[in-house]
Amino acid sequence: MNGKLLVTFNAGSSTVKIGLFALDAGGDGAPPRRIGKGMIDFHRAPLRFGLTEGPDHFDIELAAPADGELDEVLSEAFGRLSWHFDLDELAAVGHRVVHGGNLFATPVVIDDAALARMDSLTPLAPLHQPQALKLVRAIARLRPGLKQTASFDTAFHASNADLTRRFALPRALHDAGVMRYGFHGLSYAFIAGELARRRPDVAAGRVVAAHLGSGASLCIMENGLSRDSSMSFSTLDGVPMATRCGALDPGALLYLFGQKQQSLQQVEDLLYRRSGLLGVSGISADTRDLLASDRPEAREALELFALRVAGEAARLATTAGGVDALVFTAGIGEHQPEMRAMICERLAWLGVRLDAAKNAANAFDITGAGSQRDVFVLATDEEQVIASEAVAALRTLADTAPVTPERDGQPP
Repeated sequence: MNGKLLVTFNAGSSTVKIGLFALDAGGDGAPPRRIGKGMIDFHRAPLRFGLTEGPDHFDIELAAPADGELDEVLSEAFGRLSWHFDLDELAAVGHRVVHGGNLFATPVVIDDAALARMDSLTPLAPLHQPQALKLVRAIARLRPGLKQTASFDTAFHASNADLTRRFALPRALHDAGVMRYGFHGLSYAFIAGELARRRPDVAAGRVVAAHLGSGASLCIMENGLSRDSSMSFSTLDGVPMATRCGALDPGALLYLFGQKQQSLQQVEDLLYRRSGLLGVSGISADTRDLLASDRPEAREALELFALRVAGEAARLATTAGGVDALVFTAGIGEHQPEMRAMICERLAWLGVRLDAAKNAANAFDITGAGSQRDVFVLATDEEQVIASEAVAALRTLADTAPVTPERDGQPP
């Protein structure tokens, strides 16, 4: 693999997290080593580019506009990165792509055919898929010939049984791809690996991992493999999120389309952008704001979130025939003791007990005395998974590349 630097892009609906990794750490086969990270915040005007290199952090204002095809944004961002990193050593760029459908179960090196197949899945993830593919296309224009790879949030859940993935719809629809896919797979893959490293005895059992952030979902893993998850066909299903509704009676949609005569665009905006914590509270989509508020609507939104997360954990335990441990991760899961406590209080019937002091300190093991289930807090790292999968995909490509035969005894 030419070059010693790998850049990853983790595109959300309104931010792009950037990881920078060294590929010369410990020789061939060693995992990429993170040497920097950044984030472009599309909520801000003008755009802000936060960059961290070791102990140093830089908050940079970008002149490029946020709209359009992102060529200017990335050109400026790469220019700023070049002040701190040797981009002449850039070997490849790895991307998180939310939806792989049934088309992608492993990371791939992106070519025109793969890009077209990813684009065909855009209707299933309209907030995230377009942003990721915009980045792919912009980089292809800025740096033609640079290898790019894609890692899929749905791929981790390919181990789910067919029964688990099925909706109670006509079989023809299931065969056409209308099924449960599951998301946040890169996060769960990291948690599975990290838990196996730190507590292999726990990782071998039945573990419910709760990825709780602006987007939120739960997954039950058995011996590190996904068995079921709360998100299904789209990133709307499961528990309430910052602005997304979570599980919803389809009859409510029929009512909105029929009796209320709302358009597809209106309903899509409602479900993705105006529901969840924001919709219930009418105050904020951020649990930190709601925890700080004394308004009853804020408390109701938090209680609803805790109720649904706990209920989903119990449902997932049914799939695996029980649960041995809980893991909290992502922004809320890693940093908000109050929310962890509210959720675990609703799981007390399962024998879940927290150590209040360890929970308040965001410790790794927050299991309380007498608890029948282990409870952990683990920081996730999706970019590390993207980087490792990018290296694996590029090595696979190199291993399968045809060898040009020698001619007339001379090397090609």
